Amino acid sequence: MKREETGQYITISTVGEKCKAFVPAPLPPKPDLQIKGDLRALLDQTLLALGRLDSTTLLLPDTDIFLYLYVRKEAVLSSQIEGTQSSLSELLLFEMGGTPGSSLDDVQEVSNYVAAMNHGLRLLKNGLPLSVRLMREMHKVLLSRGRGSDKQPGQFRKSQNWIGGTRPGNASFVPPPPDRVAECMGQLEKFLHNIPVKYPTLLKAAVAHIQFETIHPFLDGNGRVGRLLITVLLCAEGILKEPMLYLSLFFKTHRQRYYNLLQQIRQDGDWEIWIEFFLTGVKQTADKATTTCSNLINLAQEDRNRIHKIGRAASSGLRVHNALLRRPIISIARICEITGLWTTSAANAVGHLEKIGMIKEITGAKRNRLYSYVDYVEILNKGTEVAAI
Repeated sequence: MKREETGQYITISTVGEKCKAFVPAPLPPKPDLQIKGDLRALLDQTLLALGRLDSTTLLLPDTDIFLYLYVRKEAVLSSQIEGTQSSLSELLLFEMGGTPGSSLDDVQEVSNYVAAMNHGLRLLKNGLPLSVRLMREMHKVLLSRGRGSDKQPGQFRKSQNWIGGTRPGNASFVPPPPDRVAECMGQLEKFLHNIPVKYPTLLKAAVAHIQFETIHPFLDGNGRVGRLLITVLLCAEGILKEPMLYLSLFFKTHRQRYYNLLQQIRQDGDWEIWIEFFLTGVKQTADKATTTCSNLINLAQEDRNRIHKIGRAASSGLRVHNALLRRPIISIARICEITGLWTTSAANAVGHLEKIGMIKEITGAKRNRLYSYVDYVEILNKGTEVAAI
């Protein structure tokens, strides 16, 4: 047993009963991780996969366009893990002022995630280091509106929480008591800043994610912030130039294995089996992201070639297509705003794109109609279907 090296259980009294809360030991793990043999080979393969993904982003005609959609895809997946029923199409519809089919609270929650991710990356680019402050800033935005807004956004919890069960006494896991949270998070921040030792970035991301989830510092939103932490760390340390890697789909697909490993580390300190799981997820996700980027690039070029063949409307059609790349669910008014086309020209071009099956009207309404770039949305939608949870 390595329990003494991963943390300690302390007896606490909360909500009228006694239970044992787990306080994790400071990182890095002791004894140090054993990264050798097959695990070392997997680490090397994962770094190569991330390098390929980073290179692919350089081929993108407009990185911001792809990031706009990638961040939203991750927001949907990460929120689905927490139980929301929103899809990517519904989020895009909501952002265009349409009425989503699922709960408005669900879509608002996903929209908040997008805002939290963008806020964290913006702070990072403006010089704020990856820190407790940055995590609290993201959390504040995450819970700023809708469900969870009464759960102390941006503040560490002041009461005991637990995971699984109806009360702490029958919970599957009880995180540290509230008076230990600031101390634990301070220790995590030191580790992120390479104190007492510099850790390879991927291994740092793997163990820091576990530590954050174990501390569970907030009343709500811990899972989402913990997943954001991975991507933000990879960007902060230059492994990725752009935030193009998200593990929520992998965690969602292997949900029970993920939860079992979290508990296994706390019980016996088998960090290496978690590292293998984590690296496998990063490699698979990076490979899929590279493929998705390539598919989107190819689709965009193929559709530009199709538009060139529609005759005199090709020029305005290409401008509409560029707008669709930015907003794959869009209105005529928004097309005009992005392209500078007159309403009649935009509507005429949209009609041509409908005829060749590139876009589809999705509201069925006579006014305030919205159009979807069908194949583009379909490529991005893979894995986000609610039924796949």
